[in-house]
Amino acid sequence: MKLIKVFLLGLIGIILPISLSAQTVSGKLIDENSQPLPYANVVLLSLPDSAFVSGTISGEDGAFTLEATSVNQIVKILSIGYKPVCKPVSPANIGIVQLVPDAQQLGEVVVKADLPKTRVKGNAMVTTVAGSVLEKAGTGNDLLNKIPGLSAEDGSVNVFGSGVAEIYINGRKMRNSSELDQLSSDDIKSVEVLRNPGAKYDASVKAVVRIITKKTQGEGFGFNNRAYVGYQYDLALLDQFNFNYRKGGFDLGGMLFGRDNKFEENKILTQKTYLDKVWTQNSDMKSPFHTQNIAAMLSLNYQFNENHVMGVRYDFSRNPQIEMCLDMNSSIHVDNLLEEESKSNTHSITTNNRHTVNAYYNGNFNDWNVDLNMDGMWSDSNNPIVAEEYVKQSDNTEVNSTIHTLGKNRNELYAAKLVMEHPLWEGSFSIGSEYTYSSRTNQYANDENIIPDNDNKIRESAVSAFAMYARSFGQLQAQAGVRYEHLNSDYYEFGKRMDEQSRKYDNVFPSISLSYPIGKTQLMISYSGNIERPSYYKLSSAVTYGNKYTYESGNPLLRSSILNTLSLNASWKWLYFNMNYSCIKDMQIQVSQSYSDADPSISLFTHTNVPKVDKLNATLSASPTIGIWSPQFTAMYSQQWFVMDTPDGPRNLNNPIGFFQWNNTFSLPKDFQLNIDLETSTRGEDSSYRIIEPGSSVNISLYKGFLNGKLAVQLQANDIFNTSSSDILMYSGNRITILQPESRRSFGMTVRYKFNTAKSKYKGTGAGDSQKNRM
Repeated sequence: MKLIKVFLLGLIGIILPISLSAQTVSGKLIDENSQPLPYANVVLLSLPDSAFVSGTISGEDGAFTLEATSVNQIVKILSIGYKPVCKPVSPANIGIVQLVPDAQQLGEVVVKADLPKTRVKGNAMVTTVAGSVLEKAGTGNDLLNKIPGLSAEDGSVNVFGSGVAEIYINGRKMRNSSELDQLSSDDIKSVEVLRNPGAKYDASVKAVVRIITKKTQGEGFGFNNRAYVGYQYDLALLDQFNFNYRKGGFDLGGMLFGRDNKFEENKILTQKTYLDKVWTQNSDMKSPFHTQNIAAMLSLNYQFNENHVMGVRYDFSRNPQIEMCLDMNSSIHVDNLLEEESKSNTHSITTNNRHTVNAYYNGNFNDWNVDLNMDGMWSDSNNPIVAEEYVKQSDNTEVNSTIHTLGKNRNELYAAKLVMEHPLWEGSFSIGSEYTYSSRTNQYANDENIIPDNDNKIRESAVSAFAMYARSFGQLQAQAGVRYEHLNSDYYEFGKRMDEQSRKYDNVFPSISLSYPIGKTQLMISYSGNIERPSYYKLSSAVTYGNKYTYESGNPLLRSSILNTLSLNASWKWLYFNMNYSCIKDMQIQVSQSYSDADPSISLFTHTNVPKVDKLNATLSASPTIGIWSPQFTAMYSQQWFVMDTPDGPRNLNNPIGFFQWNNTFSLPKDFQLNIDLETSTRGEDSSYRIIEPGSSVNISLYKGFLNGKLAVQLQANDIFNTSSSDILMYSGNRITILQPESRRSFGMTVRYKFNTAKSKYKGTGAGDSQKNRM
């Protein structure tokens, strides 16, 4: 702690001095239709060498501010599809600047500004995509997987050291994980990563990724279509059609999506339970899946003028079939003597439906910006399972059985959110509140009465309010906020309210961030308080049947986790560094324990809290450009301080883990681009598990553009050496579980064609997002 105090005092001593000669340069950008122009690059350059001094991005209202430190500087404004504009720093109030479309470059625009690829801006890490090799990464998912400190898979984006991030596309909350694959990387202008999102976001949000797309010109009808075919264990097919029609202030957008995918999850599972005797279960598990899903979206948007806009959006998704089979061969040994052998076959076909509606209004009244969102969500799922088991005991007795189970879930949510912003004391002040009502019903039945039936319901009402203020003091940018959240949760079993499982939360979460440049180095330090509420699945008391040896259950007594995080970010040219330290109270972990003393061979996987865990994470990324070669090397370090119960007694799980990524992009003639990406990790410990055999992978992709970028083809080969999976060991009291998943290479081809594409003007940000995530 002394070291941290010395570090903080030293950093404050560096960033507090403010240059007396600095002046604030401000202005507002509008487009050719006199509409606010957001997300334009505004750069401060020195004279006469035009060297980069600092930079920012215009806000949603087109406004920007910069700190000029000399009269020998100019402001340069750059935006995709518009001619660059240069303005002197005097007078300080530049006023309204209207940008003119660059008609000669509307087909394909490449802006090459003297900006670092990844830089610290305010409380965000900003990566410029436009004009870089990242434009040809593939889908939005492929692109985010190449951003330093991010990993993205099937629409789930993790920020190293922070966890799963919320995704916003042009200010709108991402509704469906497939939306990332709906984006093409060459339509993305920049990506912002917020490790300390601030009081404006729900306290459960520990990281935010904001995607800003390029501004596309033109009215009328436009579309883009993406088709994908892949092979891993079997064929995977996907087709997605996006369309948009725009006329004046009216904007109609939509999407149709379909996917048919066959894959497998195969692994070897070893479990040892240490009682008066040692029980050892060895299982060879093969799980083929066949999933089908369809989705559709329709949005209507009308902009009355530059001050008032409103719209409504409807999303529908359905899984007509999620078919899963599990073939498992197991053996049970007691003190190394064979007790029994078994074979089982489990088959299930799950169906689910989800409907989401969002309506919003965004307007300006006398310098107040008002943003109102109202959301509704309804979903249900049905999961029947049939398990056939054949058991041969040590005395050669055979027991055959068939088990039938049925699980049903229903979710319902209504939410409203109001956010207001106003200029105050040369800064920006914002306040807001949010209300959410949610209901989750879970029913589970077993015909053979091997495990008890269950019918539980969780009803929750949540109210929150926040206040936040941001201002620049010379070159120092500061942001501070506080958020209050109240949650009332009622838990019912078979219609009866359970007092012990029902609870109330009242929490206050402060946040603060300071950003300051030292030469060409941008520094940002921040603190935030957060909460991780258990998902509804984790809170369910239902015990579900996996197979003869494995049951699963939630824990209705599980508590929310409280996090306090201190973070430091720094960027210099093509180098980026992040370090954050978190103190976690009541961290949630999954454990495996004996279902009953009568038969310790049955494992119950459930969830519990641990009192206190400290975690340190650091990321260092280098992204230079050497001719046609654009390498990116990222090293990540993770260490925790955590004591876990093991069969040998309490054990410190403090060994660090290192993760390494080396991405290589080669820009070739005739619009070819080749990517060779490598990643690996070391042994070490995180949460309640230890990596005992780290995995590594090599991925290769080739991109080719046709027809001036309207048609693109991408070939991909992932995990070409079948080495990506890591073997892990999980500690759970008197039990040790070893998981050895199988690796399998995959191949894919994506073809995308777009015509007169135009991004939607829809600005709805949604409400009740944290509750939706828990469902």
